[in-house]
Amino acid sequence: MQTFSLPTIVSLLDRTLHAKPYADSSNNGLQVANSGKVAKVACGVDSSLEFFQAARERGANLCIVHHGMSWGDSMARLTGLKYELVRFLIANDMALYASHIPLDAHPSLGNNILLARALGLCSLARFGCYHGTTISFCGRLPRAMPCEKFQEHVARVTGNKVAFLPLGVPRIRTVALVSGGGAEWMEEAASAGVDAFVTGEVGLAAYNVAKQAKLNAFVAGHYATETLGVKAVANFLRKQCGVPAEFVDLKIEY
Repeated sequence: MQTFSLPTIVSLLDRTLHAKPYADSSNNGLQVANSGKVAKVACGVDSSLEFFQAARERGANLCIVHHGMSWGDSMARLTGLKYELVRFLIANDMALYASHIPLDAHPSLGNNILLARALGLCSLARFGCYHGTTISFCGRLPRAMPCEKFQEHVARVTGNKVAFLPLGVPRIRTVALVSGGGAEWMEEAASAGVDAFVTGEVGLAAYNVAKQAKLNAFVAGHYATETLGVKAVANFLRKQCGVPAEFVDLKIEY
């Protein structure tokens, strides 16, 4: 079986995904090493035991995820569930690489640009200010769409059921989006004057902002809106260095 160098793959990912410094609580990059060789890569959204087990079943010994295990000083003590995750990786000689905000914001592999393109948005403009840097986009549909049709469109693109908060105009032409937990950008979307805001999950505070601003919101699932980036990373690695890489879809609705 052909193997690839873990340091070489990590260096390629660092150069590609860390093009800009971001203020991110995620400790992006290699979070858990292995013995240094990679036979196969599994890309996924979350650092969950379910994902690690699915990766092992596919023969992967490098996991690349959007949501890593190490956030701030969260790994200062390896106990409880965190210990179980690390123990599983070490016992199976599996490495873990994470890219959070850099993967959201990446200009070609990012969750947000890929979601915007998949929705067919044109005339894209930067949107979503995160600690002084924009990480997402807003744009226009080629033609206005009734809200219910746009809801169906988002569901087809994300492969997930979509909650619709019908709080604004009856037809959608302009759209802002932030993948995953983008509720904090609801007010920025309202200020931008768009017809709709698309994200993965929202809470009560975001609902109240949308209602006051008369802004339609489409909520497609945190997981479903953040699969595009890791899929793109798998494709990138196959093309750039020939390593077998695949996206492992756990089909989570949340």
